[in-house]
Amino acid sequence: MTVNLGPSVTRSDREWPAGLDVAALRSGGWRPTPFREFVLKIHSRCNLACDYCYMYEMADQSWRARPRRMERAILDRTARRIAEHVHAHGLDRVKLVLHGGEPLLAGAERLAYAVRTVRTAVGPDTRVDVRVQTNAVRLNAGFLRLFDELDVAVSVSLDGDEEAHDRHRRRADGRGSHAAVKAGLALLTDGLYRHLFAGLLSTIDLRNPPVRTYEALLAWGPPQIDFLLPHGNWSTPPPGRVPDGPDTPYADWLIAVFDRWYDAPRQETRVRTFGEIMQLLLGGASTTESIGLSPVAVIVIETDGAMEQISSLKSAFAGAPATGLHVERDSFDAALLLPSVAARQIGLDALAPTCRSCALRRVCGAGLYAHRYRAGTGFANPSVYCPDLFRLITHIRSRVQAGLTARFPGRS
Repeated sequence: MTVNLGPSVTRSDREWPAGLDVAALRSGGWRPTPFREFVLKIHSRCNLACDYCYMYEMADQSWRARPRRMERAILDRTARRIAEHVHAHGLDRVKLVLHGGEPLLAGAERLAYAVRTVRTAVGPDTRVDVRVQTNAVRLNAGFLRLFDELDVAVSVSLDGDEEAHDRHRRRADGRGSHAAVKAGLALLTDGLYRHLFAGLLSTIDLRNPPVRTYEALLAWGPPQIDFLLPHGNWSTPPPGRVPDGPDTPYADWLIAVFDRWYDAPRQETRVRTFGEIMQLLLGGASTTESIGLSPVAVIVIETDGAMEQISSLKSAFAGAPATGLHVERDSFDAALLLPSVAARQIGLDALAPTCRSCALRRVCGAGLYAHRYRAGTGFANPSVYCPDLFRLITHIRSRVQAGLTARFPGRS
């Protein structure tokens, strides 16, 4: 299906995709993709004060007016809404992410209640895969015993060695957090609980040597590493990224890591961005919204029960992730029909003309949606990281092509 979005992006007082005509999309044959990932902001505060945090340090400051912790009544209603959505769409598997802030601040009892309540509401015919995203400062044996009992995977934020990590991930009094994270990770990666270890999330800082950073992360034996580009956009550029400039500092950083990872005699870990790009180059589909054109099927529930889009949008402008919907009165199906949500599900038709004419459009997909924002035009733009994405993808393509040629000589 191809939908002509020309008229919908012509507007005088609203930024795209506010004018997207969802009714026209549906009459043209488009159908929304049901949500398969539910992010519970179980606690809205954090015990760290990371200076690059999209929750507390960027444009959207809505956290200030929200409850610190998701109350049982909101959890109960959220669970019923998830069950309603699962049964309406016949979903046999969904993901539940316990997030924050720092989710461990909610306490073991509240985390357990959330997991058990959602699984009970959904019922035995749908598997609910649960993951907690934590800074690991409070991760201890008690939490790990609980996660083992409930089959909850644990993903940890770590930016590299002590110097790299403590550059940004500090406590409110300025002290670094690396030592505490290291202690939590030591417990998690011990033989008793290693099966819970889902991987590491690491935000790139160009000042951190790429290979040294990768090897510091690799030392923990993670099943997966996810390198995150710092959040920014055309109006508020990320560090080291000059809008419209030809330099590719983030591609250069990631290429150094890719070559170290790709040239290893065996696969030491999965690196999500690299794997996704290679999968797309070989004709597959993406499983993350940061690359490719697959429909985004994630919804966030804040501590007060408000439904929101993915939280990285908080980096764009105040209110960017808001939907105006609430679990007390609205279904998740109602969110699927919002222009802002539909825009992240219509793939190629949501891209700016520059992106639609690019040879790498199906692989790049204009990058993470939040990184496309420009005041005045909204999200109808390429990624602010466009040159970096182009260089990274073409480098990976050339390496993969060379490897296939060497392995299968004579095949075109």
